[in-house]
Amino acid sequence: MPWLQVRLAITPEQAETYEDALLEVGAVSVTFMDAEDQPIFEPDLGTTPLWSNTHLLALFEADTDETALLAHLQLLCGGALPEHHVERIEDQDWERSWMDGFQPMRFGQRLWIVPSWHAAPQPDAVNLLLDPGLAFGTGTHPTTALCLEWLDGQNLDNCSVLDFGCGSGILAIAALLLGAPQAAGTDIDPQALEASRDNASRNGIDPARFPVYLPADLPQQPADVVVANILAGPLVSLAPQITALVKGGGRLALSGILAEQAEEVRAAYASAFDLDPTAVKDGWVRISGVKR
Repeated sequence: MPWLQVRLAITPEQAETYEDALLEVGAVSVTFMDAEDQPIFEPDLGTTPLWSNTHLLALFEADTDETALLAHLQLLCGGALPEHHVERIEDQDWERSWMDGFQPMRFGQRLWIVPSWHAAPQPDAVNLLLDPGLAFGTGTHPTTALCLEWLDGQNLDNCSVLDFGCGSGILAIAALLLGAPQAAGTDIDPQALEASRDNASRNGIDPARFPVYLPADLPQQPADVVVANILAGPLVSLAPQITALVKGGGRLALSGILAEQAEEVRAAYASAFDLDPTAVKDGWVRISGVKR
């Protein structure tokens, strides 16, 4: 069925007031959207920050009286409404629309990430089956892409791999499909560990080849290859721990780093690694190197 959509241009300070008011007047859903493509990076723990210019979208049933709705909303909020727009939108198959947004993606020369509802474009390639889910890492983000492209270019035969901050498990699973006999993953989020197990199973990976751990349970056994796609702050603060998890002569790839943060992260690892030139993609970077 069609819907009546109300869009309000608000500031973060107005968010709670207008969210409560819209629900009070009968909104069936309320959503916050970025009005200016302004990213939010590394929010403080326990906070849910909003963009400085935010659009608040509310859906109402199609037979809602637009004039009465806006008058009631204005009364509840005690004054004139901020800039707003009202329109009627047609219903659609939201599941199909969502699925259509995820297409197979190629990384490097051999590797494809393929959603389960798509046929593999190249059946003889290395095809990793992965659907968007709760944990970070589907290949759509530049940092994941940078790490996947790096893995695709490595010889992983007879190499142990550690995915530090494994999220969906995409990097470790890619490494296993690309030839690594063994990988491990660690993440602070139990949901990420569950997602990693599920995604590994979907790709025919024996659980014994890919154990996953909370950080406190991770065996302190160095690996031949370590990938860490987290954030610049943790990469710097955890540099001694991550460095210790790489074997001498082993390889390291780091991402989750904004271009302006690259030098700080490089400095944290430069004493222990011969670092490659920084790789850049859409304002994000990958730092890789070999441990001395």
